[in-house]
Amino acid sequence: MAMLQKGISGAPVKVLQEKLGVAADGDFGAGTDAALRAYQKSHGLDVDGIAGPDTFAQMGLHELVLLMNGSRGETVKKLQTALAIGADGQYGPGTAAAVSAFQTKNGLAADGIAGPETLAKMSIFAEMIPAYVAADSI
Repeated sequence: MAMLQKGISGAPVKVLQEKLGVAADGDFGAGTDAALRAYQKSHGLDVDGIAGPDTFAQMGLHELVLLMNGSRGETVKKLQTALAIGADGQYGPGTAAAVSAFQTKNGLAADGIAGPETLAKMSIFAEMIPAYVAADSI
């Protein structure tokens, strides 16, 4: 899941709600938004009410991290560092191409999107994303 925000529903929202300690009904409403913003503020994240890669990583919800064109932030920088390319925190065509090459080299579907399975193959992410999580990602 790339990002969760107000108005979205489903299993990933329920996982987020459980982590935030709010009613886990799977619907991202006002209560989830308020709890997420409070979490972001207390953990030094951008307070935008959007759960994206950096928020998921901070919360330990690595099974929800999905990096693709348009993603940005510290988790993208970490990915770029692992790929030994310029680490500007902006996931663009160069990062997508490097991810595709990494995926091909590691026997993964080369789609240029770095999800749990791809990240688990990188030593910098491997300890955060156990193999069982990558295989059963949401």
